[in-house]
Amino acid sequence: MTENARKELLRIARETAEAAVRGKAMPKFQVRNAELLAKQGAFVTIKNRGELRGCIGRFTSDKPLAQTVADMAVASATEDSRFFYNRVTASELAELDIEISVLSPMQRVDDPLKLELGKHGIYIRRGSRTGCFLPQVATETGWSKEEFLSRCCGGKAGLPPDAWRDPGTEVYLFTAEVFGEHESGTEEAKP
Repeated sequence: MTENARKELLRIARETAEAAVRGKAMPKFQVRNAELLAKQGAFVTIKNRGELRGCIGRFTSDKPLAQTVADMAVASATEDSRFFYNRVTASELAELDIEISVLSPMQRVDDPLKLELGKHGIYIRRGSRTGCFLPQVATETGWSKEEFLSRCCGGKAGLPPDAWRDPGTEVYLFTAEVFGEHESGTEEAKP
């Protein structure tokens, strides 16, 4: 993704998140960049001084990337259930850092240990239970492959921690192009 496309997505995410938090009408965007018109999944992560304040995304989308990012920025700022009693407030908007992860298509794997830490994100599904970690989670936490998989199963999907070893559990890998407002602290995971 070009630097201009990245900057435009970050601007869109920032402006829509701020409008949502302030209860204002959503801004209208004229998007002409072909990269931002592609239909692909994305996550928007919002942090305040390094502390998570929201992270919501979609693995696929039938909308242009720019609209998906706008929708996920609003959801991350106002709807993340982990912050139901502690929503992002207007007084902290200047302190927020926004990071965008543009996702590749997911690939189901038979051997979950094929994942490469820092390169692959994971999506785990068994029945109606699901969980996911973006690629940067492995880098931020320093977990091993087994810890990465086990914590996604146990902490995110509500499954036994070793459920990833069971053939009845679906494990998918994906990559992400990750960029943020403060690039110095952001690592990029490329396909």
